[in-house]
Amino acid sequence: MTTTSAPAAERSLLTRALDKKAAGLAFVLGLVTILGALGSQYLGGLQPCELCLEQRIPYYWGLPVLAATLLLWNRIPLTVWYVAIAVVVALFAWGAYLGVYHAGVEWGFWPGPTACTGTGTDISFGDLNDINAARVVPCDVVQFRFLGISLAGYNALISAAIVVLLAIAAFDQWRRQRTKSA
Repeated sequence: MTTTSAPAAERSLLTRALDKKAAGLAFVLGLVTILGALGSQYLGGLQPCELCLEQRIPYYWGLPVLAATLLLWNRIPLTVWYVAIAVVVALFAWGAYLGVYHAGVEWGFWPGPTACTGTGTDISFGDLNDINAARVVPCDVVQFRFLGISLAGYNALISAAIVVLLAIAAFDQWRRQRTKSA
């Protein structure tokens, strides 16, 4: 009798709190990613372009919301939980879009913003005295590739993975709440 119930008990242990595990994994993945981006800038010497900096915004806003949601997991109303997860999903969906857009600019599929890919505004001779301070990092030039994918491409993939993990968390929460009420 214990041998037949043991696999069911193991399954329930693995699937129990899948929502929190998926959300926690999404947080860790996001935290490692933004720390890697900051490390590559401050320790590795890679200078971010305008689009790179914009791709960091979902991490700066989404990770604190997700951290608060994880810390207050069983103490906030379910509606607030769903809203917080939806906000983080929307931020990282936007981050995935920005990563795809930036990777497309790097591959030359479409033009990027004129501030970092075009000629932009006219430059006067007076600006030449301070040209090093006003260095523009081009958005259409890849500074680093790994396995043929740029950092913008990895950001798109990681942001999409975070969206999927949070969708799994929301679906599991919904499924468990539906099972409780039935």
